[in-house]
Amino acid sequence: GNMVPNAATFPSGMKALADYVHSKGLKLGIYSDAGTLTCSKRMPGSLGHEQQDAKTFASWEIDYLKYDNCENNGISVKERYPPMSEALLKSGRQIFLSMCEWGWEDPATWAKSVGNSWRTTGDIEDNWNSMTSIADSNDRWASYAGPGGWNGN
Repeated sequence: GNMVPNAATFPSGMKALADYVHSKGLKLGIYSDAGTLTCSKRMPGSLGHEQQDAKTFASWEIDYLKYDNCENNGISVKERYPPMSEALLKSGRQIFLSMCEWGWEDPATWAKSVGNSWRTTGDIEDNWNSMTSIADSNDRWASYAGPGGWNGN
């Protein structure tokens, strides 16, 4: 079936939330995963349901999708991310696709044709060493970023 928002958390539904957020001049983002479950292992991912989920996101008027990389059955990100990209393009709504594949397959070299931003490293931790090492490692990817596609973390 289709994704359904938690009625306790979103009693008026996602579309009403989007309408409110948009009335304030802001954009609304949502989280899903290119695997069978999200990283919490408590919610379903979008793997195999990309068309259905993209249509749902569009009907809710979502503007941004953070698309994670957990519970992926060992399938390459280069196989799992394009179906959601294509589904979003067909959804009738422009939705920014932020791919979170932790830099495993050097996304800066290929992801611009799939999404709008991509993770180039693992998670940032709340310490100076983590931040500076991620900044240093991203230096080599700077030339791949530009309008329409961005390195991120």
